Amino acid sequence: MRQFRPADLAAHIETGHTPVLLDVREPWEWNLCRLPGAILIPMHELPARVAELNKQAETVVICHHGVRSFHAARYLETVGFGDVINLSGGVAAWADEVDPAMPRY
Repeated sequence: MRQFRPADLAAHIETGHTPVLLDVREPWEWNLCRLPGAILIPMHELPARVAELNKQAETVVICHHGVRSFHAARYLETVGFGDVINLSGGVAAWADEVDPAMPRY
């Protein structure tokens, strides 16, 4: 699994990459703030919903600070996802480093 800081992900997207942005937070967190284009599958639902995702797609896993997403990304690797990236620092770091207008919690 690769690790991207928010600035790395922003640059990656700006250069034309279109990864799946998988947010594994809870709906109440998602309703407060989220990365544009992200999809929500809360971490506890991931095993039951993993078939909704493309194992071949570059997938960036996102949470609040990067811990849940790290564990979710490791899970995806164990079920056959080959190109998984953890957003280190999560949406909190995204707000600090990329989008200061993003609400924080």
